[in-house]
Amino acid sequence: MQATSLRRQRGITLIESLVAILVAALGVLGILGVQMRTLSDTQTSVRRAQAIRLIEDFGERLKVHPNSLMVLDSYQSGWTATPPTPPAGTDCVAFACNAAQLAAYDVAEWKRTVQRSLPLGDANIFIPPGEGATLNNRRQLGVMISWRENERTELDATDRQNTDATQVRANDGTFSAGAGSAASCPANRSCQLQYLPVAARCAPDLREGTANPKYFCAGP
Repeated sequence: MQATSLRRQRGITLIESLVAILVAALGVLGILGVQMRTLSDTQTSVRRAQAIRLIEDFGERLKVHPNSLMVLDSYQSGWTATPPTPPAGTDCVAFACNAAQLAAYDVAEWKRTVQRSLPLGDANIFIPPGEGATLNNRRQLGVMISWRENERTELDATDRQNTDATQVRANDGTFSAGAGSAASCPANRSCQLQYLPVAARCAPDLREGTANPKYFCAGP
């Protein structure tokens, strides 16, 4: 009888050990899950910060362009599946370019940088819907950068509104259609949207029409 009791006690001890090992394994798996989630969130933050820096770089390109305000249409560029190349004959590093050619060259070079810097990175440059259809009423560009995350969940309604540039938001929060072009974040992508003011070294005077514009430039 005593031997049987000892065997039972040994069996109970073994079960307790197995339960302890199982609990420890679950704890390790939980810690690994937290670490993976932290790593994923860190990567998301790093990529979003990188997207912001890329938009800032594009903003600097706008600032150094002497006539960017008058060639806003040349900056417009939608989503591109393949890396863009500068238009033929517009290598503005080796040759002199006019205002429109310089804008197209900057866009092509910048979008190639976006695609090299982010996973499946892409960019959409557009005239915001809030801008007027008249040339002299345009004062800003919209820039939206998208990239693919390793783990992606569907955007909620608030996030989707914050990255939706298809409509104009009024002061009361309502939306309406505008005169400019539109852009929205592609499905299953993370996006960064920002509006860039376009500064002009020379202010245009279009009172005599767009065919004969005059410019007023600040002195040194």
